Amino acid sequence: MSSVTLHGAREDGHAGTTPDFGDVRAELRALLSGSGVYDLGWRAKIALTGSDRVRWLNGMISNNVRDLAPGHGVYAFLLNSQGRIQADLYAFNRGESLMVDTEQSLREKVLQLFDHYIIADDVEVADISSKLTALGLTGPESVNVLQKAGIAVPELAHLQFADIKWREIGVTVLRSGEEAKESWQVWIAPEHVAKLRGALIEAGAKPTGTTALNLFRIARGIPQFGMDIRDRDLPQETGQLRALSFTKGCYLGQEIVERIRSRGAVHRQFGAFFVEGPLPEPGTKIQAEEKEVGEVTSGAILPLPGGDRAVALGYLRRESAGKNLHAGPSRLKPTELPIA
Repeated sequence: MSSVTLHGAREDGHAGTTPDFGDVRAELRALLSGSGVYDLGWRAKIALTGSDRVRWLNGMISNNVRDLAPGHGVYAFLLNSQGRIQADLYAFNRGESLMVDTEQSLREKVLQLFDHYIIADDVEVADISSKLTALGLTGPESVNVLQKAGIAVPELAHLQFADIKWREIGVTVLRSGEEAKESWQVWIAPEHVAKLRGALIEAGAKPTGTTALNLFRIARGIPQFGMDIRDRDLPQETGQLRALSFTKGCYLGQEIVERIRSRGAVHRQFGAFFVEGPLPEPGTKIQAEEKEVGEVTSGAILPLPGGDRAVALGYLRRESAGKNLHAGPSRLKPTELPIA
């Protein structure tokens, strides 16, 4: 849920995931109009310390860490030298350290890439996932739920966090990324998660599983790494310009990103489609005038207030946006995001 927010919400057995709690429609409704609480145990947390940590990480990822104030974070990509996306992540400035938050499924790859590029730098990398985990809340009632549970919610910008005390326990409150609108996280030691979760449910949050989170992700058009973002994709193709800084200077893969920017466009773009007919499987090619012009990467039947609607996410060549599009036997119509 990304993430932070909803990146990574999936149903493949990651730690702390449950497909649903008996009523997927009600769970999605909580995310859209109430408050849904969910486990973020499938997110890995990596701490970076050492005097070179800021300079070094700034040269590794696609967003600006150098000018990141304490208590703030950014969304970013980790690229290879050809500009292809190897991982997506969040980087947070915790004052005495930086913290990288990514999916557990990407943890080993990220750690290996970090280790490969730390040469003569004063940077120490530590996986702290066993010491720090999180619960997420999404929906317009989430602040009220947090306050009813006794968690003082300070005024925070998106991706800003604050350390507070809750029932004598040290926790961190994060306002998640704006792509999920009203979304929050509470970082906490794993031994206190059950106590926090119970308090949030008692305060009005609805337990929410990965099925509803995935529906919410698709309705918002938030791409999932491994499904909608692959290691063959280029940053601008994903539409996630929030992950890029064009003023920070050199970083791994920056030359390709800058070349795409200077030429003014990419050939294909990530987006959403309404589907008329059966929901296409991920990997189904999109065709126009009997030519391949794109690919479906994920999709779902969204239980929207006006009725169920089949929606797919995927990539489409720019020049094909106004054409009659098909994916197998189904017709596709590009639509604006968010859908719900």
